[in-house]
Amino acid sequence: MTIMLICLIVLMMLLGAPLFVLILAATLVGFHSAEIDLSVIAIELYRITETPLLIALPLFTFAGYILSESNASERLLRLTRVFIGWMPSGLAIVSLISCAVFTAFTGASGVTIVALGALLLPALIKEGYDEQFSLGLVTTTGSLGLLLPPSIPLILYGIIVQQMNIGQEFTLTELFMAGLLPALLMIVVLAIWITWRTRNRVFEKTSFSTQEAIEAIKDAAWELPLPVFILLGIFGGFFAVSEVAAVTALYVLIVETFIYKEIKGSQLIKVMKESMQMVGGILLILAISMAFTNYLVDAEVPMRLFEWVKSNIDDRVTFLILLNLFLLVLGAILDIFSALVIVVPLIVPVAIGYGIHPIHLGIIFLANMQIGYFTPPVGMNLFIASYRFNKPITELYRATLPFMMVLLLCVLVITYVPWLSIWFLDD
Repeated sequence: MTIMLICLIVLMMLLGAPLFVLILAATLVGFHSAEIDLSVIAIELYRITETPLLIALPLFTFAGYILSESNASERLLRLTRVFIGWMPSGLAIVSLISCAVFTAFTGASGVTIVALGALLLPALIKEGYDEQFSLGLVTTTGSLGLLLPPSIPLILYGIIVQQMNIGQEFTLTELFMAGLLPALLMIVVLAIWITWRTRNRVFEKTSFSTQEAIEAIKDAAWELPLPVFILLGIFGGFFAVSEVAAVTALYVLIVETFIYKEIKGSQLIKVMKESMQMVGGILLILAISMAFTNYLVDAEVPMRLFEWVKSNIDDRVTFLILLNLFLLVLGAILDIFSALVIVVPLIVPVAIGYGIHPIHLGIIFLANMQIGYFTPPVGMNLFIASYRFNKPITELYRATLPFMMVLLLCVLVITYVPWLSIWFLDD
């Protein structure tokens, strides 16, 4: 009977059944084979609604969708360009920072490629940057914001791990703090490499314009307090993360709808519908995955996996190398939300067995996944950029490879220097 059910699940997967259906089917088969009452699945679905962090997820997602539909990307680009664009390789650095910041707020690097790519790619080529270099830059830098608050993947990782009761507690604020230095490392190292890579380029010297700076600040005046409020609210301890999310969503809604008037009534309904559809999909997969995780724990799958890994991998360094390789491949074939809910429950107990802190593991996971977005042959951002810029996918492979090599070095540093992720835990 169990074999027939497993065959049925495989058939459903081949026919393109949604992910949550496959996970639910596997959960039902697992509990049925273990002769456990299936009502435990309904209990798990309800239990996730009691997670305090859950409130922040739809609110930050809604705010991100509004920003992506407005002209916030253009104001951000203008602001960074006026303050950084006058430097050598200034526009390339502007592109790097703008994409990272925009992804942090929208939570999706693909949105950044679509929203900012159309502005940045022609500007980079017009200013004399090589087309292949420009393609690689706008395709890869969009994913760097996944480690910056209020990153949706970071929130999701925190929810998943806290539901597992692994014995090592941490807050979402600590998780946000953990992502700051690794994200800064990637941005700074990439900026240094970009400056070196374009050192022989002849560019038109421009000077800093005070008048232009004032106009750019006035143009983005209503959006400038937003990152300051989020950072101070979360890290200053003045508000809970859910409160910061609520105020952020309300503030963005008022600013983009009533002050800038860039989101009309019909468009707002569309934004609400699309953002909540995404949140609903995430929550459904997450709830089903938590039930499946309970089955895995009951069946001692993580323990057996750890014992197998321990018997074949002698030391922590080798484990981390193999983990990085596994996550890079995973990031290339799965979207980040699916990877989080499927893989995190399995690797967290194994990593803890090797003495890796769950916060450090989360940063390793997301740092690898953001590179996986543009890892050949099937990284998601490669296809988005290929479609957006009407370029062959093989051209995107060549364009992104140098950036990938630089960021892989950063991932190795993040992996083997845990202090970058857990510095605030050292007393």
